[in-house]
Amino acid sequence: MEGGDLGGGKSARAACDGWLCFEDEAGFTRRPPKGRTWGRRGSTPIVKVSGSRSGRISVAGLIAMRPGSRTRLCHRLRRHTGRKGERRSLSEHDYIGLIDGMHQLVKAPIVLVWDRLNTHVSHAMRDLIDARDWLTVFVLPAYAPELNAVEYLWAHVKRSLANLASVALDRLEALVRNRLKRLQYRSDILNGFLTGTGLSLDLPPPSP
Repeated sequence: MEGGDLGGGKSARAACDGWLCFEDEAGFTRRPPKGRTWGRRGSTPIVKVSGSRSGRISVAGLIAMRPGSRTRLCHRLRRHTGRKGERRSLSEHDYIGLIDGMHQLVKAPIVLVWDRLNTHVSHAMRDLIDARDWLTVFVLPAYAPELNAVEYLWAHVKRSLANLASVALDRLEALVRNRLKRLQYRSDILNGFLTGTGLSLDLPPPSP
């Protein structure tokens, strides 16, 4: 992994009986992703959406796996209304809150893999990582989204929202939460996202 260990030499401790986690973030707006659909010949289906660009949903997702255990999914969501002075992205504390939540769930060391987003590699984030002896972080090479299992998660969720007619921001938030909550109980699908990376991972068998 590019950048090596950002956890100050904690690799051996964290890898021992730990969970391998992938993290990535995505944004959702009131303009839905385009998708193919059926329609009468000569009549192209049209979905009317609002021209308003105000407001968006930012979501950070974390997929955790360990051989012999059920693959887990956690997420953290923030709604941005577009008000003046409002932060338009997730903060270091949003990300570390997500990681802490996963740690409380699995009660074991975590080896985290994510990209080189500026918030991921900031001095503030480095201090937060160093304060957690159970956390080891590796950074993916630049321009290698195909190695991150959570990229496949976002593609799956956005495909399910394709051609969605314009909705209020709170309704969009509810839909995104609903899609992610369903996937939390589908470890077979989460394992498929991990397999899609092409990495050599010893995945647990699909749930019955």
